[in-house]
Amino acid sequence: MGLHVRGAGAHSGGNRTAMIRITDTIAIGEDEIAERFIRAAGPGGQNVNKVASAVQLRFDVRHSPRLPEDVRARLMRLAGRRLTQDGVLVITAQRFRTQERNRDDAIARLVELIQQAAVRPIPRRPTRPTAGSRERRLTAKKRRSGVKSMRGGQFDE
Repeated sequence: MGLHVRGAGAHSGGNRTAMIRITDTIAIGEDEIAERFIRAAGPGGQNVNKVASAVQLRFDVRHSPRLPEDVRARLMRLAGRRLTQDGVLVITAQRFRTQERNRDDAIARLVELIQQAAVRPIPRRPTRPTAGSRERRLTAKKRRSGVKSMRGGQFDE
């Protein structure tokens, strides 16, 4: 699982930020992502209480200059509980025992989420019910009505 990073390396001349490619038209800068390494729950052997191998990745969706407005709105809807009130998306990765693999996992999950948000939903075209479906609906209603009318028993006193 390679990281989709291109841009400034150690040997490039400019001070450009490394970019994370999301789609052909969308890329976010690594400077827009904040990472914090925390202690992970779960397996870790002797290092479990010594090494902060889990990563908490934070991406400011609301203020990202490189996200188109429609993608931003869909991403905020998709993020759900992972989005703070300030519009910051928080992804915690602790699946692996090493920081590097957890970091790659968190970035891959962020990329996947933004790719999902980048897909424009197909608008629903309103259609009329067919004559057959209308007929079936009315027949079912009549049958149900008949069943219910039979329930009301006559009481002789």
